[in-house]
Amino acid sequence: MKTKGQLKEYKVIGRRNPSETLRNPPLYRMRIFAPDEVCAKSRFWYFTSKLKKLKKAAGEIVSCSLVFERSPLKIKNIGIWLRYDSRSGTHNMYREYRDLGIAGAVTACYRDMAARHRARAHSIHIMKAEEIPANKCRRPHVKQFHNSKIRFPLPHRVMRSNFRSTFVANRPNTFY
Repeated sequence: MKTKGQLKEYKVIGRRNPSETLRNPPLYRMRIFAPDEVCAKSRFWYFTSKLKKLKKAAGEIVSCSLVFERSPLKIKNIGIWLRYDSRSGTHNMYREYRDLGIAGAVTACYRDMAARHRARAHSIHIMKAEEIPANKCRRPHVKQFHNSKIRFPLPHRVMRSNFRSTFVANRPNTFY
């Protein structure tokens, strides 16, 4: 899978083709993060072939729908459980992000794994991604934003203007 652009969350539901012996086969639902619908369906078949011995030739997709964020204007703490194949073996991992949505956090996770661990997108499997409350956060780079009195000072602000003269008699004030 190429992680081109922003990933989206899809809910893909599929099943085995009905046959004479099994008239009403069970449905399998998966939460897939992919750049587009075609890629989401492809990842669905990849995982069902690994988990349920069901190939695309012997099955059908019942539904493939885009999942939208419930509150896209609220910043959330998001925990992601994943496993990936490195050059030496398979590893499980838990990572935390702060983002406006789960899809954005998963996109950041793919970028982060590529940068820090050289893990390619096809070797990363997102097992679970969910919003976590502030008291359950573990990572310090996420916990540092939980301070209610957090401030972002601007210590050295230089005024840039087309009308300002280059040489003046007094020093500029850069601390407000």
